[in-house]
Amino acid sequence: MKFEHLIEINDPLNPLIDPLTHRQLWQGLLKFVEQPTEFVLGLDRCVVTARGDNWLARELHYGSVRVLDHVVLEPPQQVHYSTKPSAELPAGALTITIEAPDDVRLFMRFVYETFPQGHQIAPAEFQEVMKQAYRDAGIDIVKQIRDYAAEGKLV
Repeated sequence: MKFEHLIEINDPLNPLIDPLTHRQLWQGLLKFVEQPTEFVLGLDRCVVTARGDNWLARELHYGSVRVLDHVVLEPPQQVHYSTKPSAELPAGALTITIEAPDDVRLFMRFVYETFPQGHQIAPAEFQEVMKQAYRDAGIDIVKQIRDYAAEGKLV
């Protein structure tokens, strides 16, 4: 399954939304990489197992389920996550890209992919539920980044 959605960060026509800078958005994404338990409901623990220039390997614990992933950073535009398959879950990927079509508007594009090798392909109804969960997760990430920015935790 491949699923993509876009979230508008700055809307010049909506004065009720405080705009974020590209830098704040990137710093928020870095916080999401380094401290995912602050963003993801149900994630108990994250252990960085290896680190290099613009990449890290992590072990994520959701109760008894352990997920291994590899994160590649392309500052200051993109974060790419690759998850290894396990007995419970197929391999997957998530790419989050900051898009700035002009000096005012900012968007975050989320592209999710699952690779069912060795797992059954999820029924269409379940895929629709997953797509909504992905949309909700993206909205939650942006909300948390906005909260950090409002608290002065992002420059």
